Amino acid sequence: MRDRLLQTTMLGGLALLLGTAGTAEAHDAAVTLPTIEVAAGEGSRATSMPTIAASEMRFSGTEVNERIFLRPAESLEVVPGLIITQHSGEGKANQYFLRGFNLDHGTDLAIWLDGMPINMVTHGHGQGYADLNFLIPELIGDVTVKKGPYFAEEGDFSSVGAIRISLVDGFNGQYFKPTVGSFNYQRYLGIGTTAFGEGTLLAAGEVGRYDGPWVNPDDAFKLNGLIRYSQGTPENGFALTGMAYSNRWNSTDQIPLRAITRREVSRYGAIDPTDGGASSRYSISGHWAHTHPAATTQASFYAIKSSLNLWNNFTYFLNDAGTPEGDPLFGDQFQQQDQRVTAGASVLHRIKSDFGGIPSETEFGIQTRFDAINLSLQNTFRRQFSSLTRSDRVKEGNLGFYAQTTLFWNEWLKTNFGWRGNFFAGSVDAVSNSLNSGTPNAFIANPKLSLVFGPFDKTEYFLNLGSGFHSNDIRGVTAKVDPLSITDRLSPAPFLVGTQGAEAGFRTQAIDGLNSSVAVFVLDSASEILFVGDAGTTEASRPSRRIGVEFTNDYRPVPWLDIEADLAVTRARFLGYDRDQAAAFEELAGFPEAQLGNAAGNYIPGAPAIIASAGATIGEALGWFGGIRFRYFGARPLTEDGAFQSPATGMLNAHVGYHFENGFTLQLDAFNLTNSRSDQITYAYGSFIPSDPLFQACRAGGSDAPNFLAACANGVMDRVLHPVEPRAFRVTFAGRF
Repeated sequence: MRDRLLQTTMLGGLALLLGTAGTAEAHDAAVTLPTIEVAAGEGSRATSMPTIAASEMRFSGTEVNERIFLRPAESLEVVPGLIITQHSGEGKANQYFLRGFNLDHGTDLAIWLDGMPINMVTHGHGQGYADLNFLIPELIGDVTVKKGPYFAEEGDFSSVGAIRISLVDGFNGQYFKPTVGSFNYQRYLGIGTTAFGEGTLLAAGEVGRYDGPWVNPDDAFKLNGLIRYSQGTPENGFALTGMAYSNRWNSTDQIPLRAITRREVSRYGAIDPTDGGASSRYSISGHWAHTHPAATTQASFYAIKSSLNLWNNFTYFLNDAGTPEGDPLFGDQFQQQDQRVTAGASVLHRIKSDFGGIPSETEFGIQTRFDAINLSLQNTFRRQFSSLTRSDRVKEGNLGFYAQTTLFWNEWLKTNFGWRGNFFAGSVDAVSNSLNSGTPNAFIANPKLSLVFGPFDKTEYFLNLGSGFHSNDIRGVTAKVDPLSITDRLSPAPFLVGTQGAEAGFRTQAIDGLNSSVAVFVLDSASEILFVGDAGTTEASRPSRRIGVEFTNDYRPVPWLDIEADLAVTRARFLGYDRDQAAAFEELAGFPEAQLGNAAGNYIPGAPAIIASAGATIGEALGWFGGIRFRYFGARPLTEDGAFQSPATGMLNAHVGYHFENGFTLQLDAFNLTNSRSDQITYAYGSFIPSDPLFQACRAGGSDAPNFLAACANGVMDRVLHPVEPRAFRVTFAGRF
């Protein structure tokens, strides 16, 4: 039966592609497609758009801003099962966790803002780097969430999920919103809207400062601005948007647990107080749409100029272990620089038609992107240049094209078949070592299939199958030798890494006021190969598999009360046996402080098994309002053998306020109400601090043990952590004029 449905759907899509849907009769016909809805009251999570997966959702900007969040990117924790955290200063991209993945700074989670990609390919710090510190949450119109590789319109980085954020075209009146709080938090936001010609002109400006609880203050200073001109509506009209952002900060990066237990540094201290960074982003983008009963056409473009200058020290004094005793310690700080121009465009055309008596909707799309990038990685001491690791000039482009057809067979069955192709090509000019130059290219094709049954008693059932991919850093694709040693040969990484997934679930509103969904999924990755920007080389891992379930609930019994509860459970494991890791473990025999945690195993470091949240929001447009939210980030294995585990983190946040009739609002936000002393994020790896006995022995060169040099190169294995920020308060006084 499934094969017959797939065959029929493919034939339907092919016929439309060859011209059936492109005839004048089909173009002019006003075909009314049955819309499957699971809707609730205003402000609920339900969406009236046709969906093809139980985990697909849309949230309004109002819902997003009802949340309590420390940082702009954390506003996206409106997405069930998503954890967004930070392990460094306030200007660095956040760390993302979803569906059993430690997504680092964005790999396998595609994020778009107003049609612009946030993920950066071949980035100086990490592949898929997605910095949302320039986001102004108050300007969010809605957030669309898609999880899994089942959506033909989503390409690179979207295997685990895709988040598309749209901006509002206007704002109700003029708005000023100052916020002050603990640890010298200051934020001043102004938004203004006015009629201009036949359209609307929107402008917003933001100034921010923050020190944090750190012994070495972040001293973060942010300037942010936006101007937007729009005419018409998102369905029939256009918008042009310009953005400008700059930020600079100090960083308190993760610190080793042993330094805290030895009382060499406090939980809020730093091993290297000179870490930090500066970033900027300037963009212009546009969107145009035309819709009539039989068809919709949309086009968009963007151009982005961005830069990042980052100083980090994650291993402290590991590189000093081989220097003679008595020589000064310079530490392991390094600088990563990324300067780029990114430009792209996309066009889609959606046709409503009647195929053999079956209502259908077919969409074709083309998406292009090009990045011109200057990259460098160098060793530094207190932000001063020491030596060059590598320098590269990169050009990378990709072309994506897709087609998908939705057939509405009857009132209770809908099928969606899609196909996507992506072509990547680029060049690497390895300035520091020409042996690592190259001009690779790659192509990948990904089919998708979704079936939707229902609604039956206000319940829909979904089945999804599909394949996806993520791109790797192109420098790893052309790498032939280690940047620091031309005698050490490297194995090039594949340009594109494939993924395959399946999902089954349902979404229901069988109980009045309650929207619930359950999604069971499996996602396989051919390899989690990543370019390691900290070292300038590629690190390969084995294939992996995640199996999980998500349970999402939103209950609104009365208009002034909304209760939410979400739970995501995932089993994440590598497949196969890691012989290289087993050999590394044996090589460290005799030095347990270096060997622990290096045994072979199938745990995926940083993969969360449980993510949960629960909260309640009360209040209406006028008068008292408030909310409380608990966020649970479950324990994670930190090494493949599970020898190191992170603690679970539970956070309780709340806010209360009053909306006055004159348009003013007074609000108090409270973060970490229980003053938890857990970790915000945790890792485990080898490093050295001067008080380590092994470090002192390595400096002295006082051992003839066969594995001594390997232990000195590995360092002491330990849990390294960035602590949760202590209890904090912020007060906001907002006014509309």
